[in-house]
Amino acid sequence: MNRFDTHEVFNQAPPFGDVNLFRCDPALREGLEREGAGWAADTLDALGQRLGSSEVLDLARLANEFPPRLVNFDRSGQRIDELEFHPSWHRLMGMLIENGAHSLPWEAPDGQMQPGAQVARAAAYLMFGQVENGSQCPVTMTYASVPALRQNPAIAARWLPKILSRDYDPRSLPVEQKRGALVGMGMTEKQGGTDVRANTTRAAPLDPARAKARFGEEGEGAFVIVGHKWFFSAPQCDAHLVLAQTDSEGSAGLSCFLVPRFLPDGSRNAIRVQRLKNKLGNRSNASSEVEFCDAIGWMIGREGRGIPTILEMGSHTRLDCVTGTAGIMRAALCHALHHARGRSAFGRPLAEQPLMQNVLADLALESEAATAFALRLARCYDRQDDPVEVLLGRLLTPAGKYWLCKRGPAFGAEAMEVMGGNGYVEDGPLARLYREFPVNSIWEGSGNVMCLDVLRAFGKSPEARAALAQELGLAAGIDARYDAWCARLLEELAGGTNPAATSEFGARRLAERLVVGVQGGLLLRHAPVFVSDAFVASRIAREVGGAFGRLPDGADAPAILARALEISSTR
Repeated sequence: MNRFDTHEVFNQAPPFGDVNLFRCDPALREGLEREGAGWAADTLDALGQRLGSSEVLDLARLANEFPPRLVNFDRSGQRIDELEFHPSWHRLMGMLIENGAHSLPWEAPDGQMQPGAQVARAAAYLMFGQVENGSQCPVTMTYASVPALRQNPAIAARWLPKILSRDYDPRSLPVEQKRGALVGMGMTEKQGGTDVRANTTRAAPLDPARAKARFGEEGEGAFVIVGHKWFFSAPQCDAHLVLAQTDSEGSAGLSCFLVPRFLPDGSRNAIRVQRLKNKLGNRSNASSEVEFCDAIGWMIGREGRGIPTILEMGSHTRLDCVTGTAGIMRAALCHALHHARGRSAFGRPLAEQPLMQNVLADLALESEAATAFALRLARCYDRQDDPVEVLLGRLLTPAGKYWLCKRGPAFGAEAMEVMGGNGYVEDGPLARLYREFPVNSIWEGSGNVMCLDVLRAFGKSPEARAALAQELGLAAGIDARYDAWCARLLEELAGGTNPAATSEFGARRLAERLVVGVQGGLLLRHAPVFVSDAFVASRIAREVGGAFGRLPDGADAPAILARALEISSTR
């Protein structure tokens, strides 16, 4: 030892990396096959190897250490409102796009979705969620925009070939000159937030003669938009879907508009980026405040039906909130468990100490249940030809977004605590992952909005209870505790002995129970007994709540942890 060295560094777990994120995750592999996308296993295996490399994992650090910068004016003083990103951002975006994270379910030339395409995409998205989350935002919005854009055939013909391209093209150019395009969203305003009906942004038809003179045939149906958006996601995207009123009183209702960055004549649209948001997390991604100063847009869907148009987009973005949260959970678990296996305290590895095993196994159960739920929910989107699957998706999308996203921050905090001070500092990934959790709960409808949406789903479709009963019933007869729990839930949904269970006041509890019930059924049917029994004992047989690490006696924590991260099979 050098005479100026004060100590030797030892008992430090190496950084987590050079791990195949697909092979080390049995729950993901099994769920992919079970939910109808086993055909994608080889592609996802190769992707998991690439995403789990130390080099790619470090791109996330760089993209967040060097966040985007807004450049409002060029050197000659002309307004440009451009974003400058670190090269790591563009590499991450390139990987997402080239793997079809924005397009896979929509790529079939005949418009018929390949069976299992939503599940395959969800599995890839879940692995991307273990790497970097800011870059997922514009990809999610682009993916979710496709069903909305198809409501306007002329716009779809012009834009979808670029949107569905797997060639990432970050250049600021008119869409015709680009190899690929991205779409963002601009919904909320200062005075309304979630209550988009309070929006004051106005859209008025552009004089047809002026529109044709300026834009030719592409000017048909153009509107002039004046107003603002308080959250305008990813302003570097090539176009945004925007809500605006089409009459001065707002009596016609909100309409939805496609507002491109560049107009058909090659000029920049009058979208003024005021500033970028200074956010808690998701720092690699640009979120902004903007004003529309006679910006030009084209209506998507029917006048006054902007909210239903956006809701179709919103259901897909909410699916990604569920899947993305499952991915962040998985990342936090992997880093925590890897650390606990590589660090000793009081004479033995952390991962072999009973109380730490309880904490880690509890986290592993939560992560596996989240993965199983996300892939099952994705299958609902694959089976839009099945009314039962449509109803189930209508229920489980808001319920899942509520419950998984609510569990996320507590999960991240517990994983951070496993690593102690090493987890709390910015040198490692846990602090960043912890900051990423809350946005999925807030974006695309807060927890209360999701729970009210669950109640609306039951209210609008009496068949929704039957769809849920059918799903829960698939696990009947395996565990008496689960059977009794499901019977109580379904009785309450039928208006039984506890009316408060389906009231607005109790809507959060109801949404939680829907998700936990579906998760329990999936694990009972498909996971090893040591996983399903511990899940039922800790979340069905008794109330969910409190900190992680409350598994009852008898839970086989070593077996759960051995399954949770199969490093030996990943290289």
